[in-house]
Amino acid sequence: MTERIVVVGAALLDGDRLLAARRSAPPELAGRWELPGGKVEPGERPEEALVRELGEELGVAAEAVARVPGEWPLKSPYVLHVWVARLRPGSPAPEPLQDHDALRWLGPGEIWDVDWLDQDVPAVRETIARLGANAR
Repeated sequence: MTERIVVVGAALLDGDRLLAARRSAPPELAGRWELPGGKVEPGERPEEALVRELGEELGVAAEAVARVPGEWPLKSPYVLHVWVARLRPGSPAPEPLQDHDALRWLGPGEIWDVDWLDQDVPAVRETIARLGANAR
């Protein structure tokens, strides 16, 4: 059995708004939206990976708040774990620096206005359910 590799996704919040990032690569994912994040490196805690990935991809200083319960399969051997995160005081605004060409803050009534990656949909559903957002 292949060992799972954890990918952390950030439910980055600004009040009641959730940040979505539009993929620019690879070609088969380009144009679709996701929760930003990336792979947990060997010896790295998931919370550390989340902070590092948000810095690399968005140029922000963030902190992990709490893990959203659940695990969602990606392309084997990867699995997605989602963490609620927030910007640290004084952090610059997020910018699409790596793997993304656009960012969008989505209010509770806008969550489904973007074309989420198929594998992110159940994670987004669980996240908004946990946050109590009315995003139907």
